[in-house]
Formats: sequence, structure tokens, C-alpha cells
Amino acid sequence: MPTAHWSLDDLAYQILQDARYRDMSRSTVQRILAEADLKPHKSRSWLHSDDPDFEARAVAICRLYLAAPRLYRQGELVICTDEKTSIQALERLHPTKPARPGQVELQEFEYLRRGTRCLLASLVVATGQVLGSVTARRARWDFVRHVRDVVVAFPHVKRFHWVMDNLNTHWTFELCRYLAREEGEAVWQGRPKLRTGAQRRAFLQDPSHKHVIHYTPKHGSWLNQIEIWFGVLARRVLRRGEFRGVEELAQRIVEYIAHYNRHQAHPYAWTYTGKPLASGDNPKRKRRRFQRTRLMDRLSR
Repeated sequence: MPTAHWSLDDLAYQILQDARYRDMSRSTVQRILAEADLKPHKSRSWLHSDDPDFEARAVAICRLYLAAPRLYRQGELVICTDEKTSIQALERLHPTKPARPGQVELQEFEYLRRGTRCLLASLVVATGQVLGSVTARRARWDFVRHVRDVVVAFPHVKRFHWVMDNLNTHWTFELCRYLAREEGEAVWQGRPKLRTGAQRRAFLQDPSHKHVIHYTPKHGSWLNQIEIWFGVLARRVLRRGEFRGVEELAQRIVEYIAHYNRHQAHPYAWTYTGKPLASGDNPKRKRRRFQRTRLMDRLSR
């Protein structure tokens, strides 16, 4: 069969052909598979990581999240930072028809692309506060400027713990130079060797510095809490939004960040520990954890 996967109809037909049953419908196959462990008609995406230190690095970040309230009281911030790229300013060709009794909102499928913008954003883990910079690109200097804006917003913080993924703009020479000079010229004296990416990452992860970057493991950027907030932004502003240009798109994003910080900002109830759930875990406990996470997410919608 040239298809990529089995459907319920394919399975029913094949059973009729091979076993020569007189009666084998699609619904019968569906009932059998609903009770069976093998489900060849379904597929789910997953992300493989070949990072040998994945578990150790994931656990370290989860522990950092758990320690964020205590660090906050001590004058230290845990901040999750990342980019949401290629946000499209879409203008519908025809007006959206609002919802009415018995009919959902109707949105025209044809649109004009008015350009794209990039959002560089940081989330303070202990409070849920979000700081964002809307830019035309996400080049190295754009990222350094965003980090600078976050640092300037918290002048009295003793130490910053940054959670980032391994994107190349997150370990540039320019970022090393800015963070070192922001901490004090003494850190930059002697011009540490920063020719290679490994040297720059080691410098940025030095726990003795005022600014310490904690990199997520390879294919583990979902551990970054700002990704949760990006989902909130997509649902609340972008998915059904209409924008006549990139300027309007940028303005709406900035306005939503201000609104979110005033009325909805809250720390996320982080329940993932960095280790896979054991098969013997209590199902009720897992359901309660899932419900708590969903509840916190709904409060932000």
C-alpha cells in the first residue's frame, strides 16, 4: 500500500481481505483499537535529543525555577529569555463577521502580508512580569540591546540568572563584552580568551559572575518558561488579530505586554521536575498536577 499510515478504513478492508470476515466495519475496528495498546492509526510528534547531559541540565533548570522565589527575596532574578520570530502582520481582504446566536465568528481566509516582526522577550520567573522588544530582526546587537533593557529595568538586582537556549546570538562576543562591562571592568580586564563558541559559553556560564546564563539542553528549549507566555500571546493577540502594517502589529504587542503586566502577570506553577514520570505514579496525582497547570494557563487567557 503506497500510503504513509493505516487509517481505520484501511484496517477494516485489509481484515476483510485477509481473514475473509463477513462483517468488519470501521466502527468495529475503532472500538477494538480503543481498548488495545497498539494503535497503528495514530501518530504523535516527539523531539529527540542526543545531548548526553540532557537529564542533568534539565534537572538543574527545574531546580533553578523552584529556587526562584527564594533568590528573588535575596535580590537575585531568574529570567527566561527567547525570541518569537517571523510574526506576520496579516490584513484580511474582507471584514470579519462577528459572532451571533447560532453562528461563530467568520474570518476571511484571504489576507495580505504586511511584513514581519520579531519579538525578543524575557519573563521574570518569580513574578511573571514580561519585558519585550519588537524588532525588525533578531541579530546579535538586537539581542544585546534587549538584554541591556532588562538589566536597566532592575538596577538594584545583585545577580541575574538567565535561562536561554543554544541559539548563536545567545553566546556572541558582543554579549560577553556587554555583560562583563555591566558587572565591572575588573571582569573584562585581561581580555579572556573568547575566540570560540565553547570559550564564550563557558565565560557566560561562570557561576562567579553577576550574570550567569543557564543554557537548556539540546532540543530542550521547551524548558524555557517564556515559551509558555508566547503561547498566551499567540492565542490572545496574534491568532485572530488583524494588522494593517508592522507598526500596528508592534504597537499591539507592546500594549498587550503592558496590559498583561498590570492585570494578569503571575508566576507559572512549574510541576515538571526534569525526570520522566514513572509508570507507577498515582494517576490522580498526575491529573491534579495537569489540572493545576491548565488552571494557571487559563487565568492568563
